[in-house]
Amino acid sequence: MRTLLRNARVVLPEQIVDSGSLLIEDGQIAQVFEGASAESVNAESTIDVNGATLFPGFIDIHIHGAVGVDVNSATAGDLRRVSELLASKGVTAWLPTLVPGPDKEYERAIAAISELMSQQASESRLQSADLPAEHPTKVGTLNTCAARVLGVHYEGPLVNSEQCGALHREHFRTFKTSADLDSLPTVANPNAVHLMTVAPEIEGGIELISELRRRGWIVSIGHTRATPDVLDAAKAAGAQHMTHFMNAMSPLHHRAPGPVGWGLLNDAVSLDIVADGVHLDPLMLKVLLKCVTPARLALISDAIAATGLGDGEHEIWGEKITVTNGRTSNARGSIAGSVITMLDAAKTMLSLGASECDVARMASSNPARLLGIDRDCGSIEEGKRADLAAVDSQGHMLVTLVGGRLVLDGRV
Repeated sequence: MRTLLRNARVVLPEQIVDSGSLLIEDGQIAQVFEGASAESVNAESTIDVNGATLFPGFIDIHIHGAVGVDVNSATAGDLRRVSELLASKGVTAWLPTLVPGPDKEYERAIAAISELMSQQASESRLQSADLPAEHPTKVGTLNTCAARVLGVHYEGPLVNSEQCGALHREHFRTFKTSADLDSLPTVANPNAVHLMTVAPEIEGGIELISELRRRGWIVSIGHTRATPDVLDAAKAAGAQHMTHFMNAMSPLHHRAPGPVGWGLLNDAVSLDIVADGVHLDPLMLKVLLKCVTPARLALISDAIAATGLGDGEHEIWGEKITVTNGRTSNARGSIAGSVITMLDAAKTMLSLGASECDVARMASSNPARLLGIDRDCGSIEEGKRADLAAVDSQGHMLVTLVGGRLVLDGRV
């Protein structure tokens, strides 16, 4: 099947094609055209985005839920609802993120993730064989192909109780031998990504990182008070990223630079940030854009189940979390995740001076590189998946494609 997506401002890795088109074949980007050079292309269907800006689909590597669904307690059907909401906001792939909890809760959550990944793989094969390239979709609605689930992100439970943030200390664990990891279930899919946020200063923390890497997990540093020497050891053991940088870690001090100072200086380590104007002041976001640069930054939502429900009180993680003017707060007064989407984060960074190529890097290619899937997706390049997000001049999602399939069509 051949689909021509035309009349777009195409955000390529290093430049923008102001009047571009993409030829999509069998779910991949077959060719990128400039100007009128695509007029003679034969395709079974055409998607005209009327000058919208075409980004690579956003990839959210840290999200706890949305639309009333919490990943820790979700069924496969619940997770699908989150996938549908995310696709409506330009997210084409995501990593369901678990907060510390009991064994049985983990087991149910991982079973649900495994089930949805299996369903999505089956649907993708069926659609490739049986459906036309432009599946009939009502304007502004979603079909069964929504954002892909990539695996799981364990935020904890092996982190520092002194930097718990909104995480519940009673579910934190210790690491002494590799057997201590065996109680954490893994997703039953050979392609599933497994990422864990750890604090390297906990007992056995460096050995924990080595063991996770031996098992093929991606390791991120977070909820930590580690000193630079411990962080150096963590990097040597295989940690390559930092979770919601500056949040839930000891702050920068001129005599104790800690994880913030270390993260600012280590060019080989990437940092993810919650660009909601709450977790980090807008001025600090500008500092990071200038000093760290988009080459090392990844946008995340850190969204919780209240996302998409508006202000109010919500029962999440066994406690009351209040959302007021878009800011979350638990009973202890701590920020408890966010209620933004990746589209919101992208618009915030654009408003602070980031270019559209910078946003594509932070919202798509950097997350893809961290997860080891950048050969397949994360940028608009020939041969990669046609995971695409078209945003109109007002900042609204117009079209989302997942693997070349139209999953959101907001065109009038």
